[in-house]
Amino acid sequence: MFLDPLLLRARLFFSDTHGASAIEYAIVVAMVAVVVVVFITPMGDRVLAIFNNLLVALQGTAVARPVP
Repeated sequence: MFLDPLLLRARLFFSDTHGASAIEYAIVVAMVAVVVVVFITPMGDRVLAIFNNLLVALQGTAVARPVP
């Protein structure tokens, strides 16, 4: 009676795969963001060091790393 439609809806809910691809894309985006943060931050530090060396060589003042 009341349990049959509820059980049917639960089965349909768990067998539905429409949202699965959206979740997969979200996971991929999160992994890409982690990779970007892990690899770009040290690269930015190296670029800052190169520019600071160039500034000091031209009798300029070195720039400190900005605080986020």
